[in-house]
Parts: sequence; C-alpha cells; structure tokens
Amino acid sequence: MKLLLDTHAVIWLITGDERLPRKTKAIIENKDNTSFVSIASLWEMGIKHSLGKLNLKTDLSLIFDLIDESGLNLLSITPSHILTNTTLDFHNKDPFDRLIIAQAQSEGFTVVSKDGLFKNYKIKLLWDK
Repeated sequence: MKLLLDTHAVIWLITGDERLPRKTKAIIENKDNTSFVSIASLWEMGIKHSLGKLNLKTDLSLIFDLIDESGLNLLSITPSHILTNTTLDFHNKDPFDRLIIAQAQSEGFTVVSKDGLFKNYKIKLLWDK
C-alpha cells in the first residue's frame, strides 16, 4: 500500500507522539507499505513554525533531517497535482490539505490523517486506533 502522511501524522511519527495510534504507526512502518511525505507538508511546517503556530520541541531543520533519515519518501508537487486540486470541491479550504488530497487522488495513495474533512473526498483514508 502507498501511504501519503498528512502533516500532523508526519510530525507525530518522527517525534514519537502518542497521538499517532499504534496501529497506524505499525502500518506506516510496515516494510510492505511505502510511505510518502508531501513537499506541501514541509512547506506547511515552515510557514506555521515561522508564524509561531507550530510549537516544536526541536529545531525545524532537525525535523526535516529526521524525515529524511526515517525512510519516508518525499513527494514532489507536479502540474498534475495542481490540476487535480482545481477540480476539488471546497469541503476543506486549507491549501496544504487540498494539495495532499489532490496528490492522493492523482497517485492513488491512501492518506494517513485524523482530519474529518478528508472523508468528503474520493480518497482512501487511514486512521486506525
């Protein structure tokens, strides 16, 4: 299974935050699955961190290093993703979430997210408690 982690799922995974359900973590870490982090998530972390809306216990560059070292794959933003984004209904107005949803639709990935608004889109969603 190909997984695309929402921003909070990435942060909780690499920081060992218990808000990430154990079953979900096990699925992400299962070597039979391939897990991706969107460049949009790194962008979102950078913006929220600079605005003081993302309180990390460590430096943002260390978070990026941990993502790089974790075995998670980075997913670039392509013109196809942007075109898919333009076709999405506005159930969710967050631009980062919308891009992650568009990427998941374009690539056929399952999104790992606890965000209830994601259920309004034609994507596979994973959040196992």
